[in-house]
Amino acid sequence: MKSIENAFFRLIDVALVLLLAAMTVMVFTNVVLRYGFGSGLDISEEMSRFCFVWLIFLGAMTASRLNMHMGFDLVVTSVGPTTRRVLLTIANGLVLGVCLLILTGTILQWHVNATNSAPVSGMPMIWLFGIALPMSLVIGLIAGLRMLGYATGRLSALPNAQHGVHE
Repeated sequence: MKSIENAFFRLIDVALVLLLAAMTVMVFTNVVLRYGFGSGLDISEEMSRFCFVWLIFLGAMTASRLNMHMGFDLVVTSVGPTTRRVLLTIANGLVLGVCLLILTGTILQWHVNATNSAPVSGMPMIWLFGIALPMSLVIGLIAGLRMLGYATGRLSALPNAQHGVHE
């Protein structure tokens, strides 16, 4: 199971590199064309925006797995282990709740986004907004498992952001 998880996140990491490279090439090419030749590629602006959105959502999945999201932990670090577990259970429950809201909203808007087209490329907008579906599922699963871990006592310490493991 762990090897499937590692392979999945390795695939996401490769996608992140490819998206960043594609976005960089498109923006750089467009800048050179605009300032050097007085023209540009309209599709590169749209596609770099698509790449950026995907980069953010896929990056959020990786950051969630590695506990690298920014957080305010002054209260959590200053309380005892039992209170810490309760607070971290609540925090992960809230993250799970937000993921369920995003998932529900994405599903409700699916048809609208699938029938709307991007202005330049003509691609269905679901290619832009649809990434919220796997993102909400993956982060929701991670938060749900952590919530259960803290609630049952399997997890008790603060997440270690540098290594993606719990202390």
